Amino acid sequence: MDLLVVGAGEMGRWVARTVARPVALADIDAAAAERAADDIDGVRAVPTDTTETFDAVCLAVPISAVADAIDRYAPRAERAMCDVTGVMAAPVDAMRDALPDHERVSMHPLFAASNAPGNVAVVADAPGSVTDAIRDDLAAAGNHLFETTVAEHDEAMETVQAGAHTAVLAYALAAADVREEFATPVSAALDDLVETVTGGTPRVYREIQETFEGDDDVAEAAKRVAEAEGEAFDDLYREAGE
Repeated sequence: MDLLVVGAGEMGRWVARTVARPVALADIDAAAAERAADDIDGVRAVPTDTTETFDAVCLAVPISAVADAIDRYAPRAERAMCDVTGVMAAPVDAMRDALPDHERVSMHPLFAASNAPGNVAVVADAPGSVTDAIRDDLAAAGNHLFETTVAEHDEAMETVQAGAHTAVLAYALAAADVREEFATPVSAALDDLVETVTGGTPRVYREIQETFEGDDDVAEAAKRVAEAEGEAFDDLYREAGE
């Protein structure tokens, strides 16, 4: 079974390194695809307009580009298509429309590639032997794959991504510059989270915020805390701990 990975960014390279079978890699930045192919054993670069076909195509493209990429690369997929874009609704719908008779799986690695292995959410919309083999390779590399639904995944992302990132960035923007000796266990943990979030790619975080709701809920919660007085604050404290 051979695989075309579209996207030579961090996650596309992770897929290419992790899947134990022949891999071709395409990217709109041809030089990036060539560099990745040079760095990863068993991987070759192909142009984005390749006319080759592959048993499976895996899309590792930005969230905003996934629907167009599915339409473009559907003719290159002989048996299966999957994606690792981080959203479920758009790719699952687009793959159903473009490849109704093919295997189709949407996956979301819930970590930066540098932190692999980790948890991988899976919507197995139309599974089969090809997509099972890809999932087996990811699991063999130590990742924990768990099945979910489109609705459950995208709703969860409102909390664990959009909401969490909003809270961390808001803390970073509001925090004063204080000496390190003043750090508490809580503030030190938050500073570590700020470093993790701001060490990523702004465009990736922007697309998460634009795709999933959750930021307004965090803003409203912060307003409730700021306005709470007396026993009202105690009630919020207890509510948060439930």
